[in-house]
Amino acid sequence: MNLQKVILTLKSLTELEIQNNWFYLDRDLDNSPINIDQNWQKGIVNEKNYLVWEKGNQVRWFAQKIIIPKSLNNNYPLDSLSLRIALTWWAELAQIFVNGKLVCEGDLFDCSSRILFTEKVNIGEEYIISLRLVSPSHDIGGLMASKCLYESNYNDIDPSFIANELTILEKYINQFYPEKNTFLEEEVSKINWNVINNQSLFRQELANLRNRLLPLSNYIKERNFYLLGHAHLDMAWLWTLEETYEVAQRTFNSVLNLQKNYSYLTFGHTTAYLYKWIENHNLPLFTQIQQAVKNNLWEILGGMWVEPDVNLISGESLVRQLLYGQKYFLEKFGKYNNIAWLPDTFGFPWQLPQILQQAEINYFVTGKLHWNDTNKFPYGCFWWQSPDGSRIFSLMSPPNVAGVMDTNPLTMTNYSVDWENQTGLKDVFWLPGVGDHGGGPTRDMLEVGKRYDRSPFFPKLNFTTAQEYLEKISSISCDNLPVWNNELYLELHRGCYTTHGDQKYFNRYSEKLLYQAELFSTIANILSRKFKQKLNINADHQKRIKENWQKVLLNQFHDILPGTSITPVFTEANQLWQEIINDTESILQDSLTSITSYINFDKISQKNYQIIVIFNSLNWQRSEIIEIDINNDNGILYNVFDENGKSLKTQISKDGKLLFFAKNIPSIGYKSFYLKSNETEKITSFIEEKNVLNNENYILENQYIKVNIDIETGNIISFYDKINNQEVLNGYGNELQLFEDKGQYWDAWNIDPHYQNYPLENPTLTSIKWLEKGLLRQIIRIEKTFNRSSFIQDYILNFNTPILTIKNKVHWQEDYTLLKVNFPLKIESNFVTYDIACGNIKRTTKPETDREKAQWEVCGHYWADLSNNNYGVSLLNDCKYGYDSKPNQLRLTLLRSPKWPDEKCDRVTPLGEQGYHEFSYSLYPHKNDWKKGNTVKKGYELNVPLQILFLDKKKAQLSVLPTTTELIKINADNLILMALKITEEDSNKILFRGYECYGDYCDFTFKSILDFSLKTRVNLLEHPVKNQNQKIKPYQIFSFICE
Repeated sequence: MNLQKVILTLKSLTELEIQNNWFYLDRDLDNSPINIDQNWQKGIVNEKNYLVWEKGNQVRWFAQKIIIPKSLNNNYPLDSLSLRIALTWWAELAQIFVNGKLVCEGDLFDCSSRILFTEKVNIGEEYIISLRLVSPSHDIGGLMASKCLYESNYNDIDPSFIANELTILEKYINQFYPEKNTFLEEEVSKINWNVINNQSLFRQELANLRNRLLPLSNYIKERNFYLLGHAHLDMAWLWTLEETYEVAQRTFNSVLNLQKNYSYLTFGHTTAYLYKWIENHNLPLFTQIQQAVKNNLWEILGGMWVEPDVNLISGESLVRQLLYGQKYFLEKFGKYNNIAWLPDTFGFPWQLPQILQQAEINYFVTGKLHWNDTNKFPYGCFWWQSPDGSRIFSLMSPPNVAGVMDTNPLTMTNYSVDWENQTGLKDVFWLPGVGDHGGGPTRDMLEVGKRYDRSPFFPKLNFTTAQEYLEKISSISCDNLPVWNNELYLELHRGCYTTHGDQKYFNRYSEKLLYQAELFSTIANILSRKFKQKLNINADHQKRIKENWQKVLLNQFHDILPGTSITPVFTEANQLWQEIINDTESILQDSLTSITSYINFDKISQKNYQIIVIFNSLNWQRSEIIEIDINNDNGILYNVFDENGKSLKTQISKDGKLLFFAKNIPSIGYKSFYLKSNETEKITSFIEEKNVLNNENYILENQYIKVNIDIETGNIISFYDKINNQEVLNGYGNELQLFEDKGQYWDAWNIDPHYQNYPLENPTLTSIKWLEKGLLRQIIRIEKTFNRSSFIQDYILNFNTPILTIKNKVHWQEDYTLLKVNFPLKIESNFVTYDIACGNIKRTTKPETDREKAQWEVCGHYWADLSNNNYGVSLLNDCKYGYDSKPNQLRLTLLRSPKWPDEKCDRVTPLGEQGYHEFSYSLYPHKNDWKKGNTVKKGYELNVPLQILFLDKKKAQLSVLPTTTELIKINADNLILMALKITEEDSNKILFRGYECYGDYCDFTFKSILDFSLKTRVNLLEHPVKNQNQKIKPYQIFSFICE
């Protein structure tokens, strides 16, 4: 008998498949059945050996009678063995009953169990096992596996245990010691099967076999599994935050109780926010966790406030995730975390290694790239490098697609062999526990682990910490590791760049609002200290800004911001967004008002006027059209003057607002204007109202560009760059394209890879008209419909810019539909450059490798740019993230409409309103590449508006500032300011942070009329660094403390 047949025969002695023995009932019962009558139907498995039923929270009961036999297949006696039933299901809720008693519960994530029926079987004893399973709302339900396991106690052997040992031996020997195969086969062939009917004699026969195979033990025992108990807890997903708090407490208590009986059990968990909640609501539990951390049994992981989506958030958001997470861990647990732990985040931006390194993190761990749908990620451990050259030691943790990682020895062996083949390392990391919805390690997992640890034919098991494991393998292998110098693109979940557009909008808006509020609050605080005024509003502001940042960080969790949770999660999230916005806008207004109290307006002598102060928070000068609400119900004409009394050109908008051109607003500064009524003139309509399609030419034109709107479609038929004598488009621009999108299982997460094979009709134009046709601004409005949805698009061209902005208001009512906007271009390029957190990335438009072809939808932030050496076109946006491109095409993904897990995603808001979406994007042609075209700055200008403050003329409290000034000057075109803030440790010191955006070296100077200067270069935790010079490397993030 060969080895494989021996293994199968041994297993058949104590394992029995029962998948074909189930009866089912498709109606709910008040109580579990104690018998199976004629109302029950026989279950029939499908081609995968699954028992399935329809989706939509449908209840199906399964039941069968189990009678304990003397033996299986009339062979090995079962008396004195225990009986467990191993089950695996796919159900939103699972309840398992034995003889009417509930013995186990589970769900989609706690989806398998080994249920103990009896520790010692009695021959002929009968059991009724019944299962109440509820199918997922989004997918069919399934009973996927069921088996009876007759086992000896954890300290003894049985045929199935020996079969597993032989399987493990065979796997390792075939892979690494093929010359030992003959020895293994020969020794196994010596089994005396004649005594199989005698349990004691056959067990001795198996013990003799083990003794004969002991020479192979050393080969196996030179390997080690390093275990860390784990329970990946999604803060929100198919449940709300409130449920997570309950699950976390239950999980953490379970772990602490297990550690009383298994003193070696270590456990690791992330998320400063969750620990803070436990601290505030269950202090006794929090105190026990603190003690377990001191005892090195509990490892604080991650270093971040939550486990966020890191593709969609800004560089400063990444900094705050780490700054507030690390500071909390230091305060409450006495140390910073050294490991970035993001097992379930949907891809990782190129600058993350630098950001982690500057937050004093040395290791990065994820397992998500195991989910790739096209290419297996090539490395198990590697150096991951950012564009500035920063590297971090990175580990691919074991795959955990189902949410459960147990101590099944065969699963562990398969992974161990793959790991060793991939990395050459014999030390393997393993994370036993139930995750996603909590649970952690179980007693059975630990006992199974102990049993195989005692086996001479299984690697040694050592509970440890992730820190200890990473230190060990990095010391062994770091010199020869491969380097990954790129983003870590997840070949899956590409829809997350777009799903739930409200979350993307609120996040982008809140990030930039907090940037402005904090900057101007800090400046107000500096002024109050400098001039010894009792206006120090910053103590309150600093606390509120931190709290608002932490609320933003919570909403950046990797199933909230990507849009992949249930409706109640977004109801809570949107309420939190509104709190953030309301309070931060209040802080911003207070800060601007405080600053203006120092401005001397005596220079302005006219009477009956209002002062307008325009604030610029970006670190370069800006000139833009300003739009102000003058509450002009009487049709009075207003004039705008600059600080020198010069009258400026104005225009009244369609909705009665006053426009004027604010030229040369200083960087990180302000400029004053004043508004005066002219009661002798009245506003008159400047264009004839046209609400229907007509034969008029709809052409937007200024000194830079000429844009022709097609009267038949409402699309751009021509976009001519007058300065460079260049037609920009090679076909209809701003073409809204719709596709059927329902091709993959993870609905909210995934775009159908074949969506382009299923185009839908383009929206139909229903109206085109002029809204404005003035000296400063021109607007053409088009209206379109598709099915139940409607689109309003305003083409906006200001007189002073080559940028055409398209402002959208969409009433979105589609199901399983993808919406993109297309711009076919006259130029071609092999690459498109995309904005990402603290930098940019170049991606091919001509994919050749399988890895390149898998990147058919990519993530970008403020802009994407297609340029050749002489000319380029940038596509800017204010809240969208999904792009695709061709050598002569840029497309931006605007909306999706999945139905799971939020059935009305983007069609009805979480607050019950209809699915209205507002967003803008802009087309910007330029000479040369994106650097010389200043695309980075144009993207920021679209996203960070100038701030406008109205003042009645009054005496400043301390007239020390001029009416126009540059508060801070940074003389470098390739530096972007990220934050100006009060330091965490000293409220008298200022932190200045930025990044280099062109990939060039930079020496810069920093000047301020506020009499503070750069003093100490620090990292992202605000600790001094060794290199104190002011020279900035390409794509480097830098921070300085100022005094």
